[in-house]
Parts: sequence; C-alpha cells; structure tokens
Amino acid sequence: MTHVADAHIKHRVALRGSAILTSPRWNKGTAFTIDERKAFGLTGRLPFRVNTLDEQCDRAYDQLQSRPEPLRKNTFLQSLKDQNWVLYYALLSKHLKELTPIIYTPTEAKAISNYSHLFRRSEGLYLTFPTAESMEEDFLEQTKGRQIDLFVCSDAEQILGIGDQGVGISTAKSAIYTLLAGVDPARALSVTLDVGTDNEELLDDRLYVGWPHKRVRGEEYDKFVDKFVQLVRKYHPHSLLHFEDFGVTNAKRLLDKYQDKHAVFNDDVQGTGAVTLACIMSAVGVTKSKLADQRFVVFGAGSAGLGITRQLRDGIVTIDGVDKDEANKKFYLVDRFGLIKQSLGAEKIRDGLQEFVRPDSEWKDVQTNDQGEITLLEVVKRVRPTVLIGCSTKGGAFTEEIVREMAKGTERPIILPLSNPSKLHEVTPQDANDWTDGKALLATGSPFPPCKLPNGKDYIVAECNNALIYPGLGFGAMLSQARALTDTMIIAGTRRLASLAPALKDPDDALLPDFEDAPGVNYEVAVAVVEQAIKEGSAGVDWTKAEVREKVAAAQWKPLYGTYVYDPEGQT
Repeated sequence: MTHVADAHIKHRVALRGSAILTSPRWNKGTAFTIDERKAFGLTGRLPFRVNTLDEQCDRAYDQLQSRPEPLRKNTFLQSLKDQNWVLYYALLSKHLKELTPIIYTPTEAKAISNYSHLFRRSEGLYLTFPTAESMEEDFLEQTKGRQIDLFVCSDAEQILGIGDQGVGISTAKSAIYTLLAGVDPARALSVTLDVGTDNEELLDDRLYVGWPHKRVRGEEYDKFVDKFVQLVRKYHPHSLLHFEDFGVTNAKRLLDKYQDKHAVFNDDVQGTGAVTLACIMSAVGVTKSKLADQRFVVFGAGSAGLGITRQLRDGIVTIDGVDKDEANKKFYLVDRFGLIKQSLGAEKIRDGLQEFVRPDSEWKDVQTNDQGEITLLEVVKRVRPTVLIGCSTKGGAFTEEIVREMAKGTERPIILPLSNPSKLHEVTPQDANDWTDGKALLATGSPFPPCKLPNGKDYIVAECNNALIYPGLGFGAMLSQARALTDTMIIAGTRRLASLAPALKDPDDALLPDFEDAPGVNYEVAVAVVEQAIKEGSAGVDWTKAEVREKVAAAQWKPLYGTYVYDPEGQT
C-alpha cells in the first residue's frame, strides 16, 4: 500500500480549477502553494495568503468554538469533512479527546436521529430495496477502478442503541477507522442498506430521505443483504466488511453466516466483547488471578451482552486452555425475564443464548418473584460473582444492596456498567466505589470523572470504549489480507490492548489506556493482529514477523498535505 507518509510525497493529480477545490480528497484550500495555484488554475480562485495546515486548523477550531451546541459542532465538522479530508482529520487529531464525542458517540446519535432534516450532501453508497435489480451497476459506479480496503455497512435497525433511525451511522464509524488507525479514507466506503424503517415518526415525516416503507424482513431481506455481500466478495476479495448496528435478530446471524467466507467484523458483537475482555484481563492482572477463576454475571442478554459473554468465554478457552463447555458454566446471564434458565422456555430464550442456559436444578431453593423469575439480586447472592457486567440500559439496576452483596464474596469486585448514555448506567462509579469501600475495579461505557478512594486518592475510571480496539482489529485484518478475521486474531489484539493498561503498573490507575492514546493503542492492536495472521498462516501477505511494525506504520494514512503536480493522466 502507498499512503501519505509525510508532507514531501508528490501526487500527480488530474483535477484543475473548481474540480480540485470541490474534491475533499485533494482540496488544500488556502494551503495550495504559489506554484500549485499556477499549475492548477487556482491563482484567481483563492485569496493571496498561503496558510500552513496548522494555521488552517487554528482557524477551523476558532470557527468551531463559535458554535456552542454539540449538534452544531457536528454539522460544522461534517461540512469541513465534505470540503477537505486532510484539514478535517488534522483538526480532530489535534483535539482528539474533545472532538471525538462530537463526531461519534454521543452527539452522532442526535445527528443521525435528525439526519433527514440536517441533510446537505450525500456521502457513501446507498443501496435501497426497491432498486435492488440495479445493485451491481450502482455498486460499480462508486467502486470501479478504486481499491477499497474497508466497507462499513449498516441497515440502521439498531443505530447507537437508540433504535431504528433510518439511514446513517456508517460514515461516522468509517471516520473513526481513519482517525484512530490510519485507514486511507479514499479506500473506505460507507454503505447504507436501506430496507425500510418501522419508525412511525420517520414514515410520517415528509422530509425523510430514506425509503418510506415498513422494514423488509425474512427471505427477501436475506437475499438483499447477500447480493451486496457477494458483490464485495467478487470485486474486493481482500477487503474488510464491517457490519454496524444491525438488529438483534440479524447481527450475530449474519456474522455467523459470512465469517468463514470473507473478512467480516461486527463491532456490536465482537468489538464490545473484545474491549470488555481486555478490560477484565487487566483487572485479573491486578488481582493476580486468571480469567478461568472468575464467576461472571452479565445483566442484559441482547446482542452486546451475548457478544461480551462469547468473547469472554473464547478468551477463557484460548488463554487458559479450558474446555468450551466448562467455560460456558462460568457465566450467568440475566435479562428482563430474570436468570436465563431452562424453565423459561423457548419463547423467552432467544437464539444464541442456548449454550448459557442454566439448569433449573441449580436454583430449586432460590427465592423467585411473582412471575417465578430469579432476580439479579438472588443471582448475586447465590453465585457470589467476581465480575458483574451491565449492558441492560436499566439505569440504577446495580443497587446498593446488590453491590454490597457482591463485595461480600470477593476481595476486589470487578464492576462494569457499560450501558450508554451515562444516565442509563447500571451504577455510577462513585456509588460502586463507596459501596465496596474503595475495593471495586471499575470501567464504564461513557466517560466519568475519577472516584475518591477512602484514603483520599483518585481512582481513574476506565472508559470501555470500542474505539480503543475495533479500528486496530479491522486495520490489521486489512493489512494482513486474511480471508477471515479469526477469533485468534481478535484475541491477539485484545491481549495487546490489555497489556497496555495503566492499572498493571498502578492498581489505582485505569484498567484501559486513556482515549487520548487511542491512535497509538490501535497501532499496537493492528500489529498484534497481523503478527497472529502470519503465525497461523491465514495472512495473504509475504511478511516476516520482524517486518510487521514497520509495514503497519508505513501503511497508515496521515492527515498531511503532499506536493501536487498537475498531470492529465493523474489521480482524480
């Protein structure tokens, strides 16, 4: 791969005049040099002063600060991205921790829910059910002659945990790949698979830009998705296909269907599980124990909860060498029907949960509620978990009684309230800290300030953010050209992330690296993934392990301007 490694790279570009100024890939704005302005017909199209990229970033940041509301900041940054990729990513890189929540969670959720009313310019590939007969033609219209390393696709059913919001999300996820891993934005394509919406507000909205039709399901849906996947496999066999925000009935099912046929990844299923596994690995490093020693209670058995459970189970099998069936027994899943146990019946136990169903014989003498369900409190009393994970979106579900009960059974309770946004967290870090007398090891799904320990010292709360790992996992898969992103490749990236935890040096520090370090962290994850692909023989590149670090660094796209040379036969 050839990428912009530094500002001295020369690019031969075929665009001139207004065409280059309206190309976000090539536009430099006021940073075009005097010579470039003459060569590309820009002298009379730009004001006199030539700015550096740093000066442009300062100007853009000042403009951004004049917009106090996060949503207005989001629309400003989207407009900047439409104009100039280098300036957009350079600005974000300079203010990473401040601006990532603006272009991603949580602000992006509001932007997507208002997508049709904020719409200004199309971005990416829109494949819609009623025009499925022209899908291949539409696909090639945007991809022919391009090397695409990354497809991020969504049917938008489960957008950011806020439900069916129609078209959106793929572009935000793709931007994080570029920002944190260095994926070339020219080699990434965001795809919306528009199969309708069941959101009545959108169906009644005369400005809705998507297909105003009830969501297509069943065999017709599967055929539509499969047609797209086969186009990716046919024309871009070494690309990564990232599934994002598919509904609970489709997310794991589609991943299982295609993961042995192409390099596919689902962040909701695998990314959430991987970052949680890394967090717990660093926690057991603090407690000087093993994954296989833990007793896990997972509250919330949706796609995220199940994905976390499976990733933790696979970690126990791979890292500690435990038999899969034995590893399954270490998990207790609780959802709206209480503990997932045999007597709930098939109608209350959704697909995918079967291997974690508990036998009723274990719970004969345990108190139930009026519906015969075993509540979270009773599970905690019986199991005495060492790890309690929340992905239920039930704010306050980890009550003082539950947390104190857990603390009776373990010296260092590992408590991860992962639901987003912060108002839906199962417990606040400070409460969990107080109710365990400062002994809890904590990570959350949203940023929280440090907790005060009983000795007055600050305890740094880790943010269990998928963006600490999924860009590196995906980039590593792309670079390795593996035909599948294997479980062992994901585990390798997860172990590398866990090894970077500040808590391994200071137990009062965070269980995961700070988000400010996300680009360096994802580089390490990508290196680990490629090394594992080479080790297991699944890589499609002929690299030695000793070459990997240099190769990964050289492949990263950087937001820097190269020098442009006009060439009618050059790039467009």
